[in-house]
Amino acid sequence: MSVQELFNLKDRVTVITGGGQGLGKEMALALADAGSNIVIAQRNMKTAEQAKAEIEALGVKCLTVKMDVTKPDEVDAMVSAVLKEFGKIDVLFNNSGVCILGDAESMPLEDWNTVINTNLNGCFIVSQAVGKVMLKQGKGNIINVASMSGMIVNTPQNQCSYNASKGGIIMLTKSMATEWAQKGVRVNALCPGYMRTEMSEEHYQSKDPMIDRWFSMTPMGRSGVPSELRGIAVYLASDASSYATGATYLVDGGYTAW
Repeated sequence: MSVQELFNLKDRVTVITGGGQGLGKEMALALADAGSNIVIAQRNMKTAEQAKAEIEALGVKCLTVKMDVTKPDEVDAMVSAVLKEFGKIDVLFNNSGVCILGDAESMPLEDWNTVINTNLNGCFIVSQAVGKVMLKQGKGNIINVASMSGMIVNTPQNQCSYNASKGGIIMLTKSMATEWAQKGVRVNALCPGYMRTEMSEEHYQSKDPMIDRWFSMTPMGRSGVPSELRGIAVYLASDASSYATGATYLVDGGYTAW
């Protein structure tokens, strides 16, 4: 098989939670460019429909489904809609996530639960529902978007709930990967470092001294941009990574290499 064939995603079906903006949208566009049909599953249908137009301009199909990752009934409905439209699910990108900053000693339990429920529980709920389909198919590929924050404490911002959720995603990835490895389903984790997205742009523009500290602790001296995840996204979703499962892929400008 040629290198081009290894990375070819033609006629595959990829579900991306939170794929209408930020990192999720960039990965959706990358996979669509490689030939995959795309399903954007998220709560915000405005950004989902905007992304759909860009994705379909690449010559593939795009289905948008309103879904909250923390609600099993909505997740099940999404899976049913995808199977009705495409008849299969080849790839799942668990990308939806939130972060609430706060000191551990004063963080309201409500804030803790919001982050854990969305990031970790949501990842499990969607993986379980889609995983059942993949196991029945005898093949499938799940990529969980964790973070370098699941491996280190990226001080000085206090975000114990976010760090705990992302660390949990990494271990969930390893657990599912070992359970499903001989059943045709691969599971890996993608761990970005600081990324400059639409959601974080205002923070970067604020000239917060914390930004300079982030850069000083990153060997490359800068944040990443979403397009720098395109290559790794296609690699993980394609046959090029056929022997990779249970792995954690850091894309952080060297932040965790110190």
